[in-house]
Amino acid sequence: MSGLSEIVDSLEIKLEKLAQKVEKLQKQNQELENEVSRSGSAFNRQSEEIVLLKQQNESLRMANSLLGSDENKRETKLKINSLIREIDYCIAQLSD
Repeated sequence: MSGLSEIVDSLEIKLEKLAQKVEKLQKQNQELENEVSRSGSAFNRQSEEIVLLKQQNESLRMANSLLGSDENKRETKLKINSLIREIDYCIAQLSD
């Protein structure tokens, strides 16, 4: 009978160790999930910032081309022509 008692004691010890490992892994899993969530939030913020910076860059390019810098004369002419066409279209719409 003492052999059976030793086996049961051994199983209890192993079960306790296993339960501790499961708890440790659950904590580690939760920490990793939190880190993934933080990384996702940071990624979203950075994506929004990139979009904003691209818009600002385009606005600055547009302003620079409208100011008539030597570097962007062709763009300036194209933009002015485009604006004139839009104005002509609006005038035509108002005339109808």
